[in-house]
Amino acid sequence: MDLSLEIYHVTKIFPPEERYGLTSQMRRAAVAIPSNIAEGCAKSSNRSFSNSLEISLGESFELETQTELCNRIGFISQEISQELMVRINEVQKMILGLKSSLEK
Repeated sequence: MDLSLEIYHVTKIFPPEERYGLTSQMRRAAVAIPSNIAEGCAKSSNRSFSNSLEISLGESFELETQTELCNRIGFISQEISQELMVRINEVQKMILGLKSSLEK
């Protein structure tokens, strides 16, 4: 959830013409990460939950790519990009750890 909030704050400074482009894509990916985890918690089997975690992980990699693109375009600084990448990587590790614990 914290990562989603960060993405909302960062994308607030994007150019208005990106409202339906990168701003929307990044926000949707960021919101999808915790949303899919929450949905997976309601599943009746570990396999279903694991699948929801896979979807969250995929969304996190999309967000990582979009963050790099925003840096290259110049929408965000290298410093902000690196900070977001660290946060995204932390989330990815947490998702992988949770997924791993389901397989035991």
